[in-house]
Amino acid sequence: MVRFSIFALGILPYLTAAIVVRLVSLVSRRLSSLERSGERGRRRISGYTLIVTLVFTTFQAYGYASTIRTIPALVPDPDAWPVLAATASIVGGVFVLVWLSEQITRHGIGNGLALLLSVNILVHVPVDIAGIARLLQDGQVSGSVVLFHALVWIGVVALIVFVEGARRNVRVEFAERRLGGRFGGRLGDRLLPARAAVLPIKINSAGFLVPATVAPWILFLPVAGLAYIFGADTPWVAAAYRQLGFGMLAHLVLGSVAIFVLAFIYTAYVVDPEHAAKSLAARDGTIPGVAPGEATADYLDRVVSLTTVVGAVYLTVLQLIPEVFELYGIGLPYSMMINGGGALVVVCTALDIKTQVRDVSLTNPGGVRR
Repeated sequence: MVRFSIFALGILPYLTAAIVVRLVSLVSRRLSSLERSGERGRRRISGYTLIVTLVFTTFQAYGYASTIRTIPALVPDPDAWPVLAATASIVGGVFVLVWLSEQITRHGIGNGLALLLSVNILVHVPVDIAGIARLLQDGQVSGSVVLFHALVWIGVVALIVFVEGARRNVRVEFAERRLGGRFGGRLGDRLLPARAAVLPIKINSAGFLVPATVAPWILFLPVAGLAYIFGADTPWVAAAYRQLGFGMLAHLVLGSVAIFVLAFIYTAYVVDPEHAAKSLAARDGTIPGVAPGEATADYLDRVVSLTTVVGAVYLTVLQLIPEVFELYGIGLPYSMMINGGGALVVVCTALDIKTQVRDVSLTNPGGVRR
């Protein structure tokens, strides 16, 4: 009965709502401008996300509560009140986790949402290891297969650490600038000397959650619509469902294409070359050998596009590792949480905590670096 706790839905409704709001902002100029308008705009986006979370959570919680009502030994009086009480409890559990994630982000070290997701993934690892060990003792799987999987996952973690730390650095030069204002208690001008810097561009600017979450929607929503229109028992609809099942070649190919394309689409939103070019021009920054303005935007667009090719291939490979195992019949009984994406979330969370701990360790309580 652990699955029917008040935290049965976990924090996934909030994550789904955040992804939906982010997708809407891709096509809505108003939401996109809000996100880039500063702290006030981000608070409004957060409010919209909580509203969508409430809708998703209520719908899912009612489904859980209705299922509980069908168990006579658990609910002896299956009227409407237990359903409403269970729905309210599950909705409250989700918002407690949302509040906890915000508190971790605000007062702790690391991203609260990513940390809770990582914990949800890591709790499945001991269970999976114990299950694989039992299969190994019973002779149902060979030691060479288990060793192969262990080496693959070690290689995956090493790959994630390398790629997530990699940057394509674009050299930028800032011209000499004169600023007016109050300096050292006196009014006057301050001269900023010319300097050189770099504009870092991540190999994986799209992250993982949006491409990996939206790709199944692209695959299954059209089939679900056809099943609603023609009926799920229609032979060709049932055949489409089978071919799109986990471990099938069609699912592997179409899923790969969807993740690859979504990585490009989302990177174009996260990394805006025109916005970067305007920001450089406002600060008298130029890329050596490239004219300011539109030429700079075009140059950055080419650099981001070439970098995204590597990042999209990387995301696709991570997502399809367990599916390739299943396709070739060498899979092990992992939970659905243990995959390349789960490894990416956990490793990135650990790297983020490491970075923040290092920054805190370099700062005294008074805020002066040692």
